[in-house]
Amino acid sequence: MSRLTQTDWMVAGFRSLTENGPQTLKAEPLARSLGTTKGSFYWHFKDVPTFQASMLEHWEEKATREIIVLLDSIPSPEAKLRTLAKVSTELPDGYGGVGVEPAIRAWAKSDERVEQAVRRVDGARLAHLSGIFEQLGMANPDLPKLFYAGLIGLQEVAHGNEDNYGAPLGTLADLMIALSETD
Repeated sequence: MSRLTQTDWMVAGFRSLTENGPQTLKAEPLARSLGTTKGSFYWHFKDVPTFQASMLEHWEEKATREIIVLLDSIPSPEAKLRTLAKVSTELPDGYGGVGVEPAIRAWAKSDERVEQAVRRVDGARLAHLSGIFEQLGMANPDLPKLFYAGLIGLQEVAHGNEDNYGAPLGTLADLMIALSETD
């Protein structure tokens, strides 16, 4: 049997958060889900708050910074928006599917640390999205917010029906690109 990594524990945490809520983000239930002992958890994390903080940092990195780096490598704002629509609907294996982000947002309602992380993520995403819309020649600050609201809303309504999640966001991107071309 291979050794579990910190990432293995965090991925299990995201699955558990999505399926069962934040009250399951503890050593014992996670160890059971991974078929191991609590000792393995404490080998990687000092305590549960450290684990939860690591999960949030991992989410910020994967769901924001890595995507921004990818988008910054694309020269065309149209391609950036289409790529964003595509990658934001691709679900990494094992993380809990499209329901993970709504689960994080629900957790934020009862945990100040999570609320702060969600605010940082939303701020970084909206700032970057605003830049893409400016590159499209669309300086109206409502448009990036509307696109982002579409992304977040689709995650909420798609939970349990991931097959119908990506197409509407791609359509929204195409509509906004077409709108930019008529200005």
